[in-house]
Amino acid sequence: MPDSPDNEQTQTRLQRFATALASGRLVNIRRMVNELYPAEIAHLLESLHPSERELVWELVEPEKDGEVLTYVNDDVRAKLIRQMAPAELVAAAETMETDDLADLLQDLPDIVIQEVLASMGSQDRERLETMLAYSEDTAGGLMNIDTITVRPNVTLDVVLRYLRLRGEIPPMTDYLIVVNRADRYIGLLSISDLLTKDPSLSVGRVMEKDIDPIPALMTAREVAEIFEFRDLISAPVVDDDGKLLGRITIDDVVDVIRDEAEHSIMSMAGMDEEDDIFAPVVTSSRRRGIWLGINLLTAFLASWVIGLFEATIQQIVALAVLMPIVASMGGIAGSQTLTLVIRGMALGYIDSANAKRILIKELAVGALNGLLWALVVGVVAGIWFSDIRIGLIIGVAMMINMVMAALAGATIPLLMRRFGVDPALSSSVVLTTVTDVVGFSVFLGLATLLLL
Repeated sequence: MPDSPDNEQTQTRLQRFATALASGRLVNIRRMVNELYPAEIAHLLESLHPSERELVWELVEPEKDGEVLTYVNDDVRAKLIRQMAPAELVAAAETMETDDLADLLQDLPDIVIQEVLASMGSQDRERLETMLAYSEDTAGGLMNIDTITVRPNVTLDVVLRYLRLRGEIPPMTDYLIVVNRADRYIGLLSISDLLTKDPSLSVGRVMEKDIDPIPALMTAREVAEIFEFRDLISAPVVDDDGKLLGRITIDDVVDVIRDEAEHSIMSMAGMDEEDDIFAPVVTSSRRRGIWLGINLLTAFLASWVIGLFEATIQQIVALAVLMPIVASMGGIAGSQTLTLVIRGMALGYIDSANAKRILIKELAVGALNGLLWALVVGVVAGIWFSDIRIGLIIGVAMMINMVMAALAGATIPLLMRRFGVDPALSSSVVLTTVTDVVGFSVFLGLATLLLL
C-alpha cells in the first residue's frame, strides 16, 4: 500500500531536518522548525534521537513552547521539561489555554506550579482548580472553559452587540450556551440562527432546547462516541446539578480517538503508548521484560505439555514435523476473533446484551474454517507420510483447536473487562497459551491413543 501524501510529507520533512542537522546549519534549522505548527514540531521532536531533540528544542520560539509541550507524549514531555529552566517553564505556562495548562501542570516542578498559580488571577485560578478536580479521561478533564453564555430573555440584537464589543469568540464556537441566572444549562443558540433570525426575537424563542449537555463524569471514550454519532463540533459540559462548567471541542475528541487507537495497538504488546520511541536501551528493555517473562512462563507450560508425550514423539517423528501446523493455525484463527472482539468492544458494538450472539457466530466460523482446513491438511499429511491415520489425527486436532481458538478469542476480552482489566492488555499472551496447550495436547493425545 503506497504512503499517503501526509506520510510522504512527514518523511520528506524528516529527511530535510536530518540533512540540516548533519550539516550544522542552525540558522536554517531554526527557520524550518518555527515555520511548523506546534503539533508538527511535537511530531518532529518525537521522531528525533534525544541528542538531536535537545538541540532542536532549544531552537523553538519561546511563545510556542507551551503548546508544543501539550502535544508530545508523556515520556518526551518529561525530558523536555527537565531541560528547561524554571523561568522558561513559567513563561511557557502563561501562554497556554487553561485546559492545556491543567493537563501539563502535574508534570511541572512544585516551584514552577506555585509561581504559575501566583501569577494567575483569582477567576482563572478557580477555573483551573475546577478542571483539576476531574480525571483527564473524563469529560471534565477534557473540557475547556472558554465559553460564551447568554440569558434566554435577551434579544438576538443584544447578543450581536455584545459579541461586537467582545471583539472575538473562542475557536470552534458553533453555539452560544444559554444559561439561567444560576448558570444552569438551558439550551444552545446556534451562530447560524443568531445571524439569520429576526434580531428582535428573544434568545429563548430561537434557542435549541433538545440538545443534552455532557455530564462532567462521562468517560472520554463515551464523549468521543457522542461526537461521532451527533456530528458535533462542540458540546457543553455540566456538573451533577446541571451547572455549566465548560465545553468540549472536536480537536479534543480527535486527540481522544488517536490516543485510544495507539493504546489498543501498544497494549496488545504489553507496552505504553506514552513511551519515548528513543528511550534508553535499558529503560525499554525493563519495560518490555515483564511481558517477555510472562510469555516465557506460558511457553514453558506448552513445552511441559509436549514433554508429557515425549515417548510418542520419539517413536513417530512425523508428529514433531506436524505439531507447529496445529498450533499456528489455531493461533491465527484465535487472533482474528480476538482482534474483532477487542475492536467491537472499543467501538461500543459488543456488550453483555449481544456477547452470546457474537460467541455463537465466532464458534460457527471457527468450526467451518476448522473443517475446511482440517480436510486440506489431513489429506496432505496422509499423502506426505503415507499413513491415513496421521492425516486423520492432525485433521481432528486442527478442527478442535480452531474451535477452541474462536472460543478463547471471543471470551478472553469479555472476561478481562469483567475483572476490570484492559481487554487489549495481554489478551494475545493468554490466547497463545490456550491455542498451544490445547493444540499440542489434543494432537499428541490422539496420536498416543491411535498410533501406539
